[in-house]
Amino acid sequence: MQAVDLHLSYCGVSILEGVSFTLQKGEKCALIGRNGSGKSTLFKLLLGSEKADKGVVSLPKGYRIGHLQQHIHFTKSTLLEETCLGLKEEEKDATYKAEKMLLGLGFSQDQYELAPESFSGGYQLRIQLAKVLLSDPDCLLLDEPTNYLDILSVRFLSKFLKQWPGEMILISHDLEFLDETTTHMMSIHRKKAQKIKGKSSDLFSLIAQEEELYEKTRMNLEKKKAHLEAFVERFGAKASKATQAQSKQKALDKIPSLEKLKNIYNLEFSFKEEPFMGKKMLQANTVSFSYDKVRQIVRDFSLAVEKRDRIAIIGKNGYGKSTLLKLLAQESSPDQGSVDVSAAVRLGYFGQTNIDKLDRTLTIEEEVSRANPKLNFTEVRGICGLMMFGGDLAKKQISVLSGGEKSRVLLGKIIAKPCNLLFLDEPTHHLDIESIEALIDAIEEFDGSCVVVTHSEWMLKRIPFTKLIVCHKDKQEIFDGSYEEFLEKLGWQEEKDVKKEEKKSFERPKNSSVKSQIKKCEDKIVLLEERIDLNNNRLAEMSPLQSKEIKEILAAIEKDQDDLNECYNLLSDLYQKI
Repeated sequence: MQAVDLHLSYCGVSILEGVSFTLQKGEKCALIGRNGSGKSTLFKLLLGSEKADKGVVSLPKGYRIGHLQQHIHFTKSTLLEETCLGLKEEEKDATYKAEKMLLGLGFSQDQYELAPESFSGGYQLRIQLAKVLLSDPDCLLLDEPTNYLDILSVRFLSKFLKQWPGEMILISHDLEFLDETTTHMMSIHRKKAQKIKGKSSDLFSLIAQEEELYEKTRMNLEKKKAHLEAFVERFGAKASKATQAQSKQKALDKIPSLEKLKNIYNLEFSFKEEPFMGKKMLQANTVSFSYDKVRQIVRDFSLAVEKRDRIAIIGKNGYGKSTLLKLLAQESSPDQGSVDVSAAVRLGYFGQTNIDKLDRTLTIEEEVSRANPKLNFTEVRGICGLMMFGGDLAKKQISVLSGGEKSRVLLGKIIAKPCNLLFLDEPTHHLDIESIEALIDAIEEFDGSCVVVTHSEWMLKRIPFTKLIVCHKDKQEIFDGSYEEFLEKLGWQEEKDVKKEEKKSFERPKNSSVKSQIKKCEDKIVLLEERIDLNNNRLAEMSPLQSKEIKEILAAIEKDQDDLNECYNLLSDLYQKI
């Protein structure tokens, strides 16, 4: 795949300028850039769903690109049948491949016969992802594939993509995921693309070095221009210096004009801390909760939160992580048990429900001010600036903001009021890489305590968590230690269960898929043996003078013999599966 000099603008606003790159065979490339930098737009150009104002995209003949469709449409009545549509024609009977993919992406065997339309939007996207991965294209273009995946599905996808033999371009805001799965990094920065071999840190370091060099070069040229201009202005009118002045003017005309780089603002903030003199901040006592009074989401859960604790709530989707966070933050009330909070605790809560509660009719500065009416105008504007809404941007109405911008407004509301116990539900969702970095730094520096729900292994490995709350289907367990210690000592039970399910799937004695492959293999063996016998008989009847024909037949026999050996090896493997 090759892109050459791509330009694109919308309504007179330039998005991409001179984007060029080549994706070589086997390269897996991360595509990095701020929200709104044009990453998804570049995907549309590569797929041909949008046309560039200038430039071309070249693909080899017959090159197949796998990507997630914008509009979801199902044609089969069951989950397994729909997923099998992703298999190539010659693999249509290999249902075990579809089963393995579904298990890895968080489905269970008892869901195989359910209608694909019966699943939630997030799980419908997982079905689409499974079909794309099973289709075995030449190249994968994946735009934020982890957005609707839980941590276990992300780990499965990471392992799959690492082993993926084809080409890939991957957009994600999770640096851990990108560094794990790719061989190259490409940024869209200041409307241009730059691609290197290496990790994200290598790319960010290179960009910083190049910007520093550019600025030094620009300043040196400006000094040189100023010196030459002063000479021409001073001596240009003097006859004795006329020749020198003309020479200086020519040199001045040759100096390129470099524009000063526009400042790119970063999210940079810290949470305001309310002093807390005690030790224990919160105590949850045998808390239980259910939505339908049938299946308990939280069962007999107890926890003590102490000063400077860093606690992560982790687990599969649907296992009550956000529910538990709401109970601890007193956003919901338990059916049984209690959550006792110290009188000196000041809570800060970040959750999707709070984002939805932002008043669409207010401006950013009005919404921030509402969080703490004691703040004066200058203080409110200062917080807006920290959240990258400097100047008149603070007057933007909530109704026109993107998901990432609304997340930054909610963070602004939290830092507008001092707190000492933070509850954060998926705080990295919608944020770009630079903003996530700033958030992680702010959590690390916060002197209070913090409880976080996250699927991001980048965040889990960066922050030194003191406790993990691991949510399973019917219980919550506390692990004392960091996420890396958890992986080393315990690991994910669900991953072990999936391996057992996969083993059962492969070992089923009446596996129709394996039987079908055995039949095809046996038929091919019969065909090859008949062809080898036929050619051997032809050789016996030929004259030594027919050297050309003899060479051709010998070559054909040799090829058929190689194919026959491969078939026998494959047949041996297939017999072991049944």
